[in-house]
Amino acid sequence: MKKIYVLDTNVLLHDPISLSSFGDNDVVIPMEVLEELDKFKALNNKLGQNARAVIRKLDRLRSRFEEGEDFFNDGAELENGGILFVDKPQINNSQTDMDMSVVDNRILNCALSYTDKQSVVLVSNDANVRVKASLYGIKTEEYKTDRVIEDNNHAFTGNQEFVITTAEWECLCTKKRLLFEGDRVNFMPNSFVHVFDMGNLKNAIICRAISNNEIIKLDKTKDHIGKVRNKNKEQRMALELLLDPEIKLVTLSGQAGTGKTLLALAAGLNGVMGNQKYDNLLVSRPIIPLGKDIGFLPGSKEEKLAPWMQPIFDNLSYLLKGKKDGTIGEKSKDGEVEVGSTKTKVKSLVDNGTIEMEAITFIRGRSIANQFIIIDEAQNLSPHEIKTFISRAGEGTKIVLTGDPKQIDTPYLDERNNGLTYVIEKFKEQKIHGHVTLVKTERSELAGLAVELL
Repeated sequence: MKKIYVLDTNVLLHDPISLSSFGDNDVVIPMEVLEELDKFKALNNKLGQNARAVIRKLDRLRSRFEEGEDFFNDGAELENGGILFVDKPQINNSQTDMDMSVVDNRILNCALSYTDKQSVVLVSNDANVRVKASLYGIKTEEYKTDRVIEDNNHAFTGNQEFVITTAEWECLCTKKRLLFEGDRVNFMPNSFVHVFDMGNLKNAIICRAISNNEIIKLDKTKDHIGKVRNKNKEQRMALELLLDPEIKLVTLSGQAGTGKTLLALAAGLNGVMGNQKYDNLLVSRPIIPLGKDIGFLPGSKEEKLAPWMQPIFDNLSYLLKGKKDGTIGEKSKDGEVEVGSTKTKVKSLVDNGTIEMEAITFIRGRSIANQFIIIDEAQNLSPHEIKTFISRAGEGTKIVLTGDPKQIDTPYLDERNNGLTYVIEKFKEQKIHGHVTLVKTERSELAGLAVELL
C-alpha cells in the first residue's frame, strides 16, 4: 500500500533532493514548511543554498500546470513516480489541543489530517518533533537516505589484522608479497593488513593490499618525509598513501592531534618543493566558526581567510622550522622569541603561489590540474560539497581529505552522513583511493589526556 510521507523543514534543508527519495509514494509538504524555507532562502550559507534549491524545484513543478489546474489538490508527478502535494494550512483544529501558533504543531496537525486515509509517516530530523508526534499516534522516521553507514562500528577504518600460516609467513618475508588462493580473503584496494605468524604471534608486519587477494610489504623509503617520521603504525600507513603518486585520493580520519593535517602538509610540501611532482599546494577548509561567529572581516581574500587558516599556518611553520619539539622561531639574546623567520618563509611561499589558500566557496567552476590539494576539516562538508570539490581535480592532481567525523559543527550533518564519511564509503573499493583511521593522539601528553578524559 502506498504511503504518505509528510516532510519537516529540516529534511529539505539537509537534502534538497529528498523530494525524490521516497519511491512512488505520495509526498506532502505543509504550507508551514514553505514559509520556513522562505526565511532561510536569503542566507549566504549551505542552509540558504538548499532552501533556494527546494523552492526552484517546486516552482518548476508548479510551472508544468496549465491555468485552472490545482497544484495543491491534484499534486505534481515526480521523476520516480511519486506524487508531490503542497498542503494548505489547517485552520480549524477540533482533533487536538495543540497550540496552533507553534509551527511544529501545525506540521504535526497536517500529518494528523491524513491518518484516516492511509499509512502516514512524518519524516523529521528533529527528535522533539518525533516525540511529540508519537503522543498523537503519528508514525515517524528520521531521514536516513543519505546515510552511508548504520553506525560508527561499521565504519571502514582502512586496516585490519590477519593471521597467516608459518609457510605463508616465510613466503611473505622472502618474496615481500603474498598471494592468497581461493576466496579466503577479500581486501579493499590499498587497505592495510597487520599480518601475524600463526607459529609465533610475536612475528608481525604491516602490509598493503594491492588487490582483493594479494598483499605486499610496505616500502621502507616511505616511512618518513624529511624530519617528519611516523610515531605509530597508523601514521606509517598514512605516509604510504600520501607518498604514492598513483593514489589520487587519500582520506585520513581521526581525533584531534593524531597528525592528519601535519602529515598531509608534509607530503604536499615534499611533492611541490622536494621532488617537484606537483606545481603547487592548495589548502582549503570550510569557513565554519567554533562558537559564536566573529562576523564580517575586512581586507583582501587572503586577509579574510587568515583566521580560518591559522591551524594550517601553525603546521607549516613547524614543518619549515623543522624543530622536533614543535617550537617556532629561535630565542634571541634578550630571551624573546623571534617568529619572523618562519612566518617570512610561509608568507613567501604563499606570495609566490607555491602554497595557495582557498575557501570552499570559490572552488566551483575551477579545473585544477597537477596540484596537491588538501581539504582540512572535511567532516563539516556535505556530500554534495565534497563532490563539487573532488570533481574539480584535473590530470596529475592528488587530493587529501582530513577530518574527525566526531567533531561536526554544521547543522543537519552527523557521523553517518557527512562528506568525509560519504567519500570514504563510496571510494573504498577504488584502486586510486586509500584510507586510514588514525587513533592515537601524538600532539602532546596534555592533548592526549584531554581527548581521553574530556
